Amino acid sequence: MKTCKNCFYDNTYPEIFFNQDGICNYCIQINSLKDEFGTGLEKGKKNFQKIVDEVKVKQKNKKYDCVVGVSGGTDSSYMLHILKNTYNLRILAVHYDNTWNTEISTRNILKMIKKLNIDLITYVVDNDEADDILKAFFFAGVGEIDGPTDLAMAYVLRSEARKFDINYIFEGHSFIEEGITPLTSNYFDGKYIQSIHKKFGKISLKTYPLMTLSKFLKSVLIDRVKFIRPYWYIYYNKEKAIEFLTNNYDWKYYDGHHLENRMTAFYHQVYLPKRFKLNLKINSISAKLRNKSINFQKAQDLMNNKDNNVYEIENFFKKRLNLSENEYKYYMNSPLKNWKDFPNDKKKFELLRPFFFIAYKFNLVPKSFYLKYCLKK
Repeated sequence: MKTCKNCFYDNTYPEIFFNQDGICNYCIQINSLKDEFGTGLEKGKKNFQKIVDEVKVKQKNKKYDCVVGVSGGTDSSYMLHILKNTYNLRILAVHYDNTWNTEISTRNILKMIKKLNIDLITYVVDNDEADDILKAFFFAGVGEIDGPTDLAMAYVLRSEARKFDINYIFEGHSFIEEGITPLTSNYFDGKYIQSIHKKFGKISLKTYPLMTLSKFLKSVLIDRVKFIRPYWYIYYNKEKAIEFLTNNYDWKYYDGHHLENRMTAFYHQVYLPKRFKLNLKINSISAKLRNKSINFQKAQDLMNNKDNNVYEIENFFKKRLNLSENEYKYYMNSPLKNWKDFPNDKKKFELLRPFFFIAYKFNLVPKSFYLKYCLKK
């Protein structure tokens, strides 16, 4: 067993390698991103201010400056606060409801937009369609059962931006706090979702907002909506954000990363650990090690901590998808599959690599998208 000297990743982690100093390629990649974006430094702050200034000029005669995707979680909630109160941007908040929200997340969204006086649009997918897609991915035996939600959210954000003539989408992702998930652990695109649902789904999809490659290219080429991640530029600390939101917005924490939604809670606390022997807590824990906010012993303790409410979440999943105990056990123990086992557009993204390189340079796609989708694996 070999472990990175800078984080908690070891040689069981997908596609990892170490340099002569014992530092893993994921730490090297994150350091490269920090240097490029000036994350948390004066350079990053100035670069983000330039983006804000550009937004205000571009959107001057329009109703909104930007779209912000909201989930009721820490990252998006705190971003609403800083964009409105620090940078004085006119925000249209957009939420994609996959009908698996917790009550806490819904209340958090409403508290934030009410106190900040921000308009909200919520796109609610038909719950039978949402469940049919999730069940199809569960039956397929792949890891990305939450992928359809993430892709739908991205498409809804782009659709609402186009509808209101908004050229900027702000997203609350932080590679400093969340780390990097390797390609082998998580890949999805429109064709991949279609192929799995076609094989394992039972009902037609009429309300699910599927973003195909052609729709994605149209958004990038014609609508030219820029995807901005503020936390890639400015300083952000999740624990301090939680404390601030709790004290100033009567906001409630939901006891863990991505646990504001029951589907993502099942994905993180049950499905990946039990089915794939993967614990994505290692990403955020390794991020804390890189930031020197914890030591290796504390990281080990956090990894060994058992998640709360696993039994409750597992039972909710079975009941919601109408799975018998035998049926659930059968699929939880069936042969593992991954994105390479089903039709997808990965090769097309790789062929379009030069185009997407330019697109990322102009903020039309995030750099993380370029690294994951367009580089050959």
